[in-house]
Amino acid sequence: MRASQDQLIRPRGRRRVLAAGLLAVALALTSACTDDGGKPSSWQGGGESPAPKAAATISEPAADAKDVPASTGITFTTKDAEETTVELKDAAGKAVEGKLAADGKSWLPAGALAYGTSYTATVTATGDDGRPATATSTFTTMAKPDKQIRVSSFLGDNQVVGVGMPLIVKFDRAVPEDYRDDVQRRMTVTSTPAQEGIWHWVSPTEVRYRPKEFWKTGSTVSYRVQAGGLPMGSGWYGRADLSVDIKIGAAVVMTVDNKTKRMTVTRNGAVVKTIPVSLGKKSTPSSSGTMVVIEKLRKTVFDTFEELGPEDGYRTKIDFAQRLTWGGEFIHAAPWSEGQQGSVNVSHGCVNVSMANGDWLFRNTQIGDPITVKGTERKLQNGNGWTDWNMSWDEYVKGSALPYEPPADPDTSPTPDGADTPTPTPTA
Repeated sequence: MRASQDQLIRPRGRRRVLAAGLLAVALALTSACTDDGGKPSSWQGGGESPAPKAAATISEPAADAKDVPASTGITFTTKDAEETTVELKDAAGKAVEGKLAADGKSWLPAGALAYGTSYTATVTATGDDGRPATATSTFTTMAKPDKQIRVSSFLGDNQVVGVGMPLIVKFDRAVPEDYRDDVQRRMTVTSTPAQEGIWHWVSPTEVRYRPKEFWKTGSTVSYRVQAGGLPMGSGWYGRADLSVDIKIGAAVVMTVDNKTKRMTVTRNGAVVKTIPVSLGKKSTPSSSGTMVVIEKLRKTVFDTFEELGPEDGYRTKIDFAQRLTWGGEFIHAAPWSEGQQGSVNVSHGCVNVSMANGDWLFRNTQIGDPITVKGTERKLQNGNGWTDWNMSWDEYVKGSALPYEPPADPDTSPTPDGADTPTPTPTA
């Protein structure tokens, strides 16, 4: 961007210098064409150049401002401008990378500015007359704050996840409600192909993002939180920026029907397996709703003595466990109930499958794969797991700290077929 700005600005500068030189030569050649009083003939003119039609003003940071947050952007207004460029340089003249916001009214650095450093912002507006008008503001950023909030992501770079995976960002201190809109403005998601989505605050310390529909198979997704130096209330500031790049795997979707006691598994829209299941008995029913695989445990132990007491509690070794809720609902192998699977519910709320089917599911699913359970006596409680897909889109939008604005031109490209998608990478 800076190179293009230089190309736009410098030629105009050369033209101004050249024009000044030609004017000097013209005056020299016509100096003899004066009357006896030495005044130029009236046809020569001699007035000042007209002012540029465009105008620019920087509102933030104000000129000579001190203790400016390191997260600051450049806010400005222009008038009658056909072209606007923004440049930010430190005291040594080194340019800072950044880009204009979508509304064209602000400019955001690519990362947090250095603490205790002087910068100069220059906004150049050019009208249809080709004459540039500039506004400048020199300011100094604040010293590094003592109170900083750490920002973290559940997912790491290059992770392959299911089509129902929400993007999860956490803060190690509560973000006051009045500051969440500012934080959310610094949170961006880019997907290829483009997909409509929004951030949703599930608590003062956690915000998630999901698309309107399941992620498209084979998508690449990048998300960024420009939190470095960002004010977050009561003298606390974001410690650093965060960025993560992930990939969406095959569309593995599980649907369990209590009426038939069967799980149907589809991959990229095609049914690949039907599995007999046993759900929660009437005293401990499974939850009906849409959940997402949270974690996968090849071997684990279920210990419920503390929760249920010595009479009802149990301690059991489990194979091929996939967590669905924080309350303890899993898909897992249950060899002791294979005789009831497909006909009777005998579990404590989990989705019981055979050892062979548990093994198959474990090898063919990944974190973020969605599962919908239908027809049980209990409804899934939002917040009991990653229940982002258990809410309608309209409900989900209400959790945003910013007004929702649908994209002007939503992507309508088809989801790639199974031949073009990567094989899921299970975790052990």
